[in-house]
Amino acid sequence: GDLKNAAENSEIMQLLNGKGAKEQMIHQGMVAPQFLIGSAGGPCYTNSQGVPWTAAYINGDAQGDLTSDLRSNVGAETRAKLVYEYLLQFTDDPYVKDTLRFLMTREVAHFQMFEAALETIPANFPPGILQSDPRYSNLYFNMSSGNDFRGPWNEGQSSRLGETFQFIEDPIRHVMETNSLLSQQAAGTDRTDASVQKLDTQLSGMRSEEVNSAAPMGEQQWNKSPTEDAMMAKTKGRSRGSVEVGEMDEDMSGNTKGKKSSGGKSTSSGRKR
Repeated sequence: GDLKNAAENSEIMQLLNGKGAKEQMIHQGMVAPQFLIGSAGGPCYTNSQGVPWTAAYINGDAQGDLTSDLRSNVGAETRAKLVYEYLLQFTDDPYVKDTLRFLMTREVAHFQMFEAALETIPANFPPGILQSDPRYSNLYFNMSSGNDFRGPWNEGQSSRLGETFQFIEDPIRHVMETNSLLSQQAAGTDRTDASVQKLDTQLSGMRSEEVNSAAPMGEQQWNKSPTEDAMMAKTKGRSRGSVEVGEMDEDMSGNTKGKKSSGGKSTSSGRKR
């Protein structure tokens, strides 16, 4: 089709036209000013559009909330599956097709794994802890300038909270009548400000307990392992036990303090001479 024809006429596909075409492409790349100035002849870590590689590729979707991360993973698997589906249109090689189909199928498997993991988390909607404001969570503003379409996205009950959608036919008039929505009242829902605050407090307590139980109590140091800490504590214990009875400590004022023996009696005291 058109997609395959466009691919065959692209510069990258010219590399398949023999050794001469490949050497010509390499020569063009080596003499390109941008290649020499930007990377001094070294490899360019960019994607197919020339955008440099950044850490955003691996942590751009991290939100610190497991339900959010899992939903992001589900979306990533969806996009990856479609990429392999499009790539299958670029080749007639049966072995390449088999490889692409395998990779595409694994994306489908991963999609189901992340989705199943998400379902094991209770109360996973909305993501995070704080609940939505019941005054605005089921409002649908009709911003269409042509035909108005109604469907499960703006009529009936919402999919998660079970609230009845409030269809705002004239958004501008509604905003003016409600003082820019400041006087908006909750409708079509059983949730109230009190119930929302109660649930916020409950979920916050649960999250705090999870975090505290996962983090060890007491002094922590990132560059020492528990084994090293145990060895240091053991070494300190030995050094304290080896102090001779009668050993003197000199303080800042020049006074000496007597060490106590195992019997609890002071071995010496007084001013240093």
